Amino acid sequence: MSTNVGPRPTAAGGAVGDRLDVAPEVAAALAAGRPVVALESTLISHGLAYPANLEVATASEAAVRESGAVPATVAIHDGRFKVGLDEAAFQALATAPRGSVMKAARPSLSPALARGGWAATTVSATMIAAYAAGIRTFGTGGIGGVHRPTAASPTTFDISSDVDELARTPLAVVCAGPKALLDVPNTLEVLETRGVPVVAIGQEELPGFYSRSAGIPAPHAVTDVAAAAALVQTHLALGLGSGILVCVPPPAELALPEDVARAAIERASADAEAAGVHGPDLTPWLLARIAEVTEGASVRANTALIVNNARVAGQLAVALIAAAAERR
Repeated sequence: MSTNVGPRPTAAGGAVGDRLDVAPEVAAALAAGRPVVALESTLISHGLAYPANLEVATASEAAVRESGAVPATVAIHDGRFKVGLDEAAFQALATAPRGSVMKAARPSLSPALARGGWAATTVSATMIAAYAAGIRTFGTGGIGGVHRPTAASPTTFDISSDVDELARTPLAVVCAGPKALLDVPNTLEVLETRGVPVVAIGQEELPGFYSRSAGIPAPHAVTDVAAAAALVQTHLALGLGSGILVCVPPPAELALPEDVARAAIERASADAEAAGVHGPDLTPWLLARIAEVTEGASVRANTALIVNNARVAGQLAVALIAAAAERR
């Protein structure tokens, strides 16, 4: 059973509230002013194989709860945004036949809502639903960004909708940085142009997704979650309309050394070029190839960082609520 929330404007000025089904626990937490963290659902349907996908999704929700916040995993079912999933929904997404669950981003939201059945939300679609529901903190693995040029696509115009969503939807997005297989320096340049602050917690360098460092300085850095909360609160209170990207390094015990991660990505990229893989098939192909090259170490790092980011997002949401209470 779920609670329908009336139309609430998105940062883009539209209304998705009449398509929102907010789970009772999430609705109660929002009404009471308690911390809530949005989580995406593509990792369940498109990320890992069953049962690892279900285990990571469950562990992520548990990590949010351990931090003192309420998790709200987002998906689409039969033309409705589901903000907060029950066990049956998790099972349905985790065990759905390959190719039966559509991946929904801002450009594909209308088809995803119109087609019926299940669709999993990416970063951009999750941000839209979360903002409409009144959630301001979102935990994910890594964001999309500017893709590396290839022979088939020599320009860098292949840019994820995640970037523009961060520019137009005022949420705090906690991640392990842009996905390492991207052109990370150009991704940072585009985020800067779009007015999106990027801040690293606990280190001066930008996290490298699989590794603790991307080898480049973070645009901004804070010492801990409390300092990040102060920065997030300041940014969102300005009313600029953009989100803020909060980057957390993956757990040290499972992170790949920077040189190992870079070598695996370069090898996988070269293999993709040789095999003629490009377009929408490129990212999943690269991820699978990187897993092969690293003998599964990249998958272990990926699952660890997803859960860790959920935990930190929960801590950030709690800190933001506490800061708001102090101001009253």
